[in-house]
Amino acid sequence: MLLHVCFLLYHNASIFSLPFFFPVLEARIQQLQSDIVLDVQHAKVQLVNASKSGRGASSGKSPKNVSGWRTELLKVGQTGKGGGKDASAYKSRWMEKLIQEKTTKTKKLNLKLGIEDKPVKSRKGKLMLPGTTQKNILTKAGKKTASTSKKSKTLKNQEPTAIQADTMAGAPVAAATVPIRKAKGKGKASKEPAPEFSEARDQELAELERKTEAKAQELAEVEKLEWKLNQWAMSASPELVQDNSEARMYEGVQLSVHCYLEACVFCGDIDRAQRLLLTHHRMISRRNLLNIGLYNVMMRVWAKKVKEAGLKPNLTSYCAALECMGRTPNCSPKVINRVLRQMKEDGLCVEELFRLCVFRQDERDMVLRAIHTVEPDFQPSINTVLHTCSSPLVKDFYTEVGHMSTYEALLAEQRMVWHKALVGALRESNMILASITPKAVRLSLYPYLCLMDQKDYVDIMIQSLSNLPPSGESLHILAKELGNRVHNKFCIRMKSHNQMVDKLSHIYNEYAELLAKDSKDFDVLPRERWWKLEAEHSSGPSLLGDNTQWPHTVVVELGTYLVDLMVKHMKVNSDILNPANDRKFIPVLYHMYTFRSNKQVGFIKPHPILTQMQQDAMETTLTFDSYVMPMLCPPVPWTSAKFGAYLLTPTKMMRTVVGANQHEILLEKCQDADLHAVLDSLNQLGNAAWRINQPLLDIIISIFNDKGNEKLDIPPPNSEAPKILRYSQQDLATYSSAEKAHLKRELVKAKKKCSEMHSLRMDALYKLSIANHMRDEVFWFPHNMDFRGRTYPCPPYFNHLGSDVTRAILVFAEGKPLGPGGLKWLKIHLVNLTGLKKRSSLAGRLEYANTIMDDILDSADNPLNGKKWWQNADEPWQALACCMEIANAVRSPDPTHFISHFPVHQDGSCNGLQHYAALGRDVIGATSVNLIPCEVPQDVYSGVAQQVEEFRVRDSEKGLKIAQVLEGFISRKVVKQTVMTVVYGVTRYGGRLQIEKRLKEVDDFPKEYVWDASHYLVQQVFSSLKEMFTGTREIQDWLTESARLIAKSGNTVEWVTPLGLPIIQPYHRTRTQMGTIQDLSLQITHDSKQKPDTVKQKNAFPPNFIHSLDSTHMMLTALYCYSAGLTFVSVHDCFWTHALTVDTMNKVCREQFVALHSQPILQELSNFLLQKYSSQNEQINTTTRPGQTYSMMVNPGSSFRTGQNASGNSASTVEK
Repeated sequence: MLLHVCFLLYHNASIFSLPFFFPVLEARIQQLQSDIVLDVQHAKVQLVNASKSGRGASSGKSPKNVSGWRTELLKVGQTGKGGGKDASAYKSRWMEKLIQEKTTKTKKLNLKLGIEDKPVKSRKGKLMLPGTTQKNILTKAGKKTASTSKKSKTLKNQEPTAIQADTMAGAPVAAATVPIRKAKGKGKASKEPAPEFSEARDQELAELERKTEAKAQELAEVEKLEWKLNQWAMSASPELVQDNSEARMYEGVQLSVHCYLEACVFCGDIDRAQRLLLTHHRMISRRNLLNIGLYNVMMRVWAKKVKEAGLKPNLTSYCAALECMGRTPNCSPKVINRVLRQMKEDGLCVEELFRLCVFRQDERDMVLRAIHTVEPDFQPSINTVLHTCSSPLVKDFYTEVGHMSTYEALLAEQRMVWHKALVGALRESNMILASITPKAVRLSLYPYLCLMDQKDYVDIMIQSLSNLPPSGESLHILAKELGNRVHNKFCIRMKSHNQMVDKLSHIYNEYAELLAKDSKDFDVLPRERWWKLEAEHSSGPSLLGDNTQWPHTVVVELGTYLVDLMVKHMKVNSDILNPANDRKFIPVLYHMYTFRSNKQVGFIKPHPILTQMQQDAMETTLTFDSYVMPMLCPPVPWTSAKFGAYLLTPTKMMRTVVGANQHEILLEKCQDADLHAVLDSLNQLGNAAWRINQPLLDIIISIFNDKGNEKLDIPPPNSEAPKILRYSQQDLATYSSAEKAHLKRELVKAKKKCSEMHSLRMDALYKLSIANHMRDEVFWFPHNMDFRGRTYPCPPYFNHLGSDVTRAILVFAEGKPLGPGGLKWLKIHLVNLTGLKKRSSLAGRLEYANTIMDDILDSADNPLNGKKWWQNADEPWQALACCMEIANAVRSPDPTHFISHFPVHQDGSCNGLQHYAALGRDVIGATSVNLIPCEVPQDVYSGVAQQVEEFRVRDSEKGLKIAQVLEGFISRKVVKQTVMTVVYGVTRYGGRLQIEKRLKEVDDFPKEYVWDASHYLVQQVFSSLKEMFTGTREIQDWLTESARLIAKSGNTVEWVTPLGLPIIQPYHRTRTQMGTIQDLSLQITHDSKQKPDTVKQKNAFPPNFIHSLDSTHMMLTALYCYSAGLTFVSVHDCFWTHALTVDTMNKVCREQFVALHSQPILQELSNFLLQKYSSQNEQINTTTRPGQTYSMMVNPGSSFRTGQNASGNSASTVEK
């Protein structure tokens, strides 16, 4: 500030008024510089009264002229008594001592030089002080400087005069020649020194030149004097301060500091002066000792330096001056106007201040405040015109970027307009709803629209607009999303309102500290830790809460109301993108109808203008709700069916059909202890920490940005989609009916392809965006389950249940050394991912992996430019990730100590058939799915394909055309999906569609035979399975018939899993429900008051029952892996762990499968059904129940997962 504002003195000295005090210190400094005196010590100053005659006074007139300077000096470090009565006496005594010292020294010097020194009269006849005899002081360069003697006014209480602009403040005087003459009187000339004294005088001057080095010591004396003045200020009598007025409260100290600054300036020591001023300014205790005059001293100095340098003030200088005036209260407008005029004279503009100057903190506001003092309406203009590079080489680039920024700004502006319009519309609609008196039996939406601020509702609506696909969305789905977002936000605010958040935060912090300890105690479960902490903090609100789930109809009606507001009040100009169009307001969204599965449904579709704006803006930010993102902290452990997973967002332990409450009723009836195993298994899955495989993610993103790759499951952008041809009526008139029908089919196919590509592209964009956002984080996936007990991660978009791409970029956050067998399992896992060697043993797969090590290392080092061996695998991205892990391990100094984060998978051999074979004690079926020890692993899919091929050969020999066409096309891949899903209730129709899709993927297969071939193959697959799994078909028939009889009796099928989890099938007849608040028609399929849907009940019971057994086995494995200290994660029947602990996990898996099926599962199910549904007059036919007709044929040593028998022979299927 001092450096920038000082130029104002240079331009106009009248802008700042600088008070002048005759300084005692100035006399001392002038004496030191002009006469170069010897050291004078003032170590001790006694307290004396000055003579009223003013000894040493220069005036010759009445002593009253100096009476104002009488002063008393205190001893250093002491306070004088009565100091407040005549403080000015101190100054007189000090002045007299300085004058006396100078007089004595001058006389001695004159005696040596032989020169007479006479008092000199001033122009008005007044005698000058002896110590201030007029002299011409020459510097080394021979330059003459101005006289230093000034006439001072010493009248009491007289206002000090201003310091003149030409006061000498240059560099300190060095060696000087001092020709002393008699001062001019009235016309009298001064005398020159006698010639005979010239030589002596030169010697004396040389000696004085050497003594200039003692100047630093003299300045040190001044510094010492400063310290004494500070001590005097601190010890001054409080009575003295109280006697003076407020304006002169610190006058004595201010005067001392002022004198010291001017002394430093006079002798050229600018740094010392500035250092003192800054020291006082920085110390709060001393800042109140300063006044504007002290700052003005330094500003005068720098103003002169600006002038000496020949510089002119620039914009920054004027900016600093205006900032100073803006910070000054009640600054005179005349002063500000003078600065603005001076700017104009210098050719500078006020607008340039705000455009070119750099501001910090509130500097811009202070400058604007100063300008507003004289120009209240002034506002700096903002230049929005952007100039682009004119080079033709980058013209297209900047044009595209300019369009992007233009559309982005346009979209942001429109969103603000829509936000304002929606807030006003919602406020108005609320006023209307509030004024309506509701009927006694009809509810109103008004309370649901008052739960939050109106801006919160509008933010939810604007966010949903950003996520709306170009093809539109079902009104029911869109309304449900909006209603659920409002409900979730309301639940979170309710927790905050009930003061649950603070208590939850305190308990969770302690829980997280326990989890973070290095020494893990696996004997204490997370659920038990939480319960203990909650018991210790029992005071305050309950964490469980009593949040009531809103009815599905309320959620949909609320969402529909918000959608209706969006359709009515979100509008845009029709010419916003094309000025040639007629201007009119058009809706952004349209409510239309379309057909889905032969049903007419409401549909919300965005206007093409909105779609174009969103595409052209190319926004780089995606907005997600927090509960769809992975957690950045461990999940809250499930302690009940209603509390767990997220800290604030309400989450159910059991996912159900929207609005169904049958499951909640069953869970509430359960005892807490009955659900402990289920809760603890969910906690075990959710506590697995994850991180991103960054090198692999970077490769995937590079391909995604480079038009994708369908072979590698990276969807291409919409620009690669087939073009949708448009035909005019004139063109269509030239085509025949058959050609028109063909064109119509091609158009429908192209539109479907474009829609599919867009959906896949957006799905990949969501997954990769979340992964990239989490690339440097450790995160968790909280888990819950469906009504059958199958577990799922709560975040829907990005989790380990996803595609090959998603699984490949996820690794465990916790690393473990490979150990002696870890590298072996990494290699076996890689071979399993390739889809090769399905019939080979574990040893054979390991041997194969060793033979292709060159391809593995090449894939790791050059994934995109090498041999690309990994791209031919069944799971290419997981195979590439495994190649990289193997390469890092084998290149480490010791692979057994290599820390691996890579998850190794162990997949079941058609897990559904395994459970059926174990339930039915089916030896042939058990052998095909590796429940019986074998030399090599069995592959049921290859077995079915082989048997189907035998059927085809037989039919081909009989001359069946389709059997002859299928020669060479029946493979494991064609029949795998159908075989896998048969046990889960797939019908022949569904199986035919699966096989049809696989045949279309075979490039060489004739497409005209796809339908006939799929129809033929599905019959052969079902026949093959019936021969291979005889017990399976009997169990399925018994379960189906039991469910049919239960449904016909008017009941839904229920059962309890071996872990005590109650399950009910929520399939009821569909009914149409009108909204209780709006005229909204909803199709309800879960109303327990309706009769059960017999077809769905009987068809779903067999697969749902097998799913419940599969989930039970997984939960048992998770619990026992936790007790063994393993990191365990599951994807239904595929279990993941570190390479180090694969053997331990396999052992636990087999043991728990045997333990599960050692229970009389079918007998217990039969007893439960008989007890719940049978009566004295009506019983369910159980004669076909197979549970009592088979004996257990497996033992704990048998292999159920990897085919490794009790003797240790490897016969594994790590199969998907």
